[in-house]
Amino acid sequence: MHIARTRLMVTLFFFVSGFGFSTWASRIPTIQQRLHLNEAGLGAVLFALPVGLMATLPLTNVLLSRFDSRRIMIIGALFFNLMLCAIGFATQPWQLVIALVCFGCSRNLMNISVNAQSIGVQALYDRSIIARFHGIWSLAGFAGAGVGSLMVSFSVLPAWHFVAVGVALTAICLYAFPGTLRQQPAPRERQPWFALPDRTLVKYGLISFASMACEGTMIDWSGIYFRKAVHTNQAVATLGFVVYMIAMTLGRFTGDRLAHRFGIRGMLTYSGTLIAAGLSIAVGLPYPLTAGLGFILTGFGVSCVIPMVFSMAGRSVGMSSGSAIASVSTVGYLGFLIVPPLVGSVAQAAGLRGAFGMMIGFGLLITILVQLTLKAERPLGANEEAVDERGLEADRYSL
Repeated sequence: MHIARTRLMVTLFFFVSGFGFSTWASRIPTIQQRLHLNEAGLGAVLFALPVGLMATLPLTNVLLSRFDSRRIMIIGALFFNLMLCAIGFATQPWQLVIALVCFGCSRNLMNISVNAQSIGVQALYDRSIIARFHGIWSLAGFAGAGVGSLMVSFSVLPAWHFVAVGVALTAICLYAFPGTLRQQPAPRERQPWFALPDRTLVKYGLISFASMACEGTMIDWSGIYFRKAVHTNQAVATLGFVVYMIAMTLGRFTGDRLAHRFGIRGMLTYSGTLIAAGLSIAVGLPYPLTAGLGFILTGFGVSCVIPMVFSMAGRSVGMSSGSAIASVSTVGYLGFLIVPPLVGSVAQAAGLRGAFGMMIGFGLLITILVQLTLKAERPLGANEEAVDERGLEADRYSL
């Protein structure tokens, strides 16, 4: 097996996931306008996507405990691209709801399995590379958002935009699949169809819950916040999402190095603080430059929480990496499920600034959870040769 090639092929699936999802997210303001949805109506429709995610978590857990993760990944990826195309042709809210439920199902199948692949590739290296996979996801998200902004400026309909992207991403998947990691699950005792995570994984899940709540809100509502709370035109509104994605991308590409220097406790504490500070600026000073700065800080804050939590969960004793990640996702994706639609309801009653003000609490919650759950640690020193360079040894990541 050629390790570098395997890493590249798995990386391409992260690219497909990020580019495809941000393609949809970048056109949310356009789709809202075409379907004549108010904030509450849009929130109700957006609820469909995380419902699809949650509905397939038990199934994904079972599949990854029985089959090679690469097979689940390619099936999920092809389904994902097909559903992306379908979203663009929705002309009624109920059609969009059905398409988003299926889109969420496919995204879960692909994302959990590609994260299991990344944990397998990480095991082949003697240094941390896990955050860089998620960095590629963010880089792809930025690229997808940029293309989306371009499509808006040329008034290209979402249907044709999504079809072009779906075809291109399918070609990438078919090219990359043969080079991905063969990863048969370890034999395990029979387990129930659905099981909640154990106590340790629940603690990881609660941290990911708060992060995913913020991430989902930024993906779904950042463009709309810029358009309606900051009062920009639609092209500039899309750029609000773009600057958030840029910050998330840069944060993930530097995350491995920073985690090695500051440790998991320090990184997660800083992440929660940056989220709270960024959202506070965006809410308190709703002007293009200050709101953009706030979104940048929020992007940096969100960037490394999920990669680090998934990395820890993937090394859970007694579970395959895919099953452990799926278990943490059961808790974490509840934030993705509940909070972004709730933002729409709060925005309808108290305005978008009030709704985003509510999100400040989730940044603070991450910081509090870290202080309550993670053991005290010290940064790695240059002469600590006995400590694994990755900074991922079990005692540093124990709860």
